[in-house]
Amino acid sequence: MGSLALKNITKSFGQVDVIKGVDLEVQDGELVIFVGPSGCGKSTLLRIIAGLEDASGGHVEIDGAEVNTTPPSKRGIAMVFQTYALYPHLTVRDNMSLGLKQAKHPAAHIAERVDFASKMLSLEPYLDRRPAELSGGQRQRVAIGRAVVRKPKLFLFDEPLSNLDAALRVNTRLEIARLHRELGATMVYVTHDQTEAMTLADRIVVLNAGRIEQVGTPMELYNDPANLFVAGFIGSPQMNFIEAARLGRDDAKTIGIRPEHISIVAEGGDIEGRVSHIEHLGADTNVYLDCGESGLVCARLFGEQNFEIDSTQQAKFDENRVFRFDDEGKAIRRNG
Repeated sequence: MGSLALKNITKSFGQVDVIKGVDLEVQDGELVIFVGPSGCGKSTLLRIIAGLEDASGGHVEIDGAEVNTTPPSKRGIAMVFQTYALYPHLTVRDNMSLGLKQAKHPAAHIAERVDFASKMLSLEPYLDRRPAELSGGQRQRVAIGRAVVRKPKLFLFDEPLSNLDAALRVNTRLEIARLHRELGATMVYVTHDQTEAMTLADRIVVLNAGRIEQVGTPMELYNDPANLFVAGFIGSPQMNFIEAARLGRDDAKTIGIRPEHISIVAEGGDIEGRVSHIEHLGADTNVYLDCGESGLVCARLFGEQNFEIDSTQQAKFDENRVFRFDDEGKAIRRNG
């Protein structure tokens, strides 16, 4: 179908090094998601895979063949962008079929592919409408359908849900997950939204300043982060970090504990603080404790919980879920 290999990929814009030696293998049928903060290089890396940017160094291979000098249209890829990039004067049917028409495919084949994609994405009622007559979610489905009809070796998604509201993001995310299962297609997906990454990916690639920090399944990154950066990036609310010495511990430089692994207790807690803010989310309650020099500590409690603002509370850590990090910010493995 469409395996992908990136071998020592670098990219510089003038004197600025944006991608600093990336090595990655994506297997046939895998959905791999690039995440990282703004400016980490994830979209640039996707554009290099697509052929929209030239790598400064290294090799891009699709299905075992190097494609560094192959134009985008010949790489066997289809890309879905954040902006829908639909032709406003064309119907949904014509938007979806345009690429095949330009490639001189037979009319019967084009009709078959459009029929297949429109059924998969529930677009049959909208085939004769123009983009202005569609909702944002429907337009994004058309953009995805335009990619599906081409039967690419590799699907590339560049933050495809960013322009949708919260409800549509959830619905479209579910549709992409179903699409991946039904097509068995290889997909590389860029997002800044870790919820998308955690719920969609077979594997997540965490990027930081042009380098890969860690690659793993969503739960591998959640349960076994390689360093402070990954630990703080994966999880919402993010992991709490406290200088170990402030907790009377000498087993690490920094202690990490996720909000969901903290309870509020009457006595015997690991740290004490003043309730500075409470977020009532219905299913959960986030309680923020101002712990002085140890900083702000967030506890995520199940259900609806009430505490007086400015009251003093004690936070108890689940010792089995405590993370330890050394002076360089690298994780100290639990058996280490």
